[in-house]
Amino acid sequence: MAIVYYTMLSPEKEKIKKLKKKLKIQEKKNAEIRDQMATQRTVFANERTLMAYLRTAMTVSAGGFVAIKLSDDVYLDVIGIMLIPVGIILAVYSFSRYRHKQKVIEGHHQDYRPTSHEHERAHHSRYNEEGQHGLP
Repeated sequence: MAIVYYTMLSPEKEKIKKLKKKLKIQEKKNAEIRDQMATQRTVFANERTLMAYLRTAMTVSAGGFVAIKLSDDVYLDVIGIMLIPVGIILAVYSFSRYRHKQKVIEGHHQDYRPTSHEHERAHHSRYNEEGQHGLP
């Protein structure tokens, strides 16, 4: 009976080995997908930061304009005259910061080495198409 019991476990062990191997392959693919999704989240976060800077720059400039137009006080005129260039400088800074971060992100795309052939094909086709269309 011991021999029969051993032969019954052997196919089960083989099945378990195959399942573990499939699981390991799937975990590797999932890790690569998570990496790509993390990169996309980083790009979107950079864009949200740009929008926040631009919103702040517009608010500061508009506040300066309103201070100049709606006040009769010299101090508010001076503050308004100072706020408008500060808003413009903030907008220029936001674009330069965005561009710098975008270049860093693109550098990481170039350094990325997929570990599976399927993801390598997807990575190259995706970023080659984006480069042709001018997308980040």
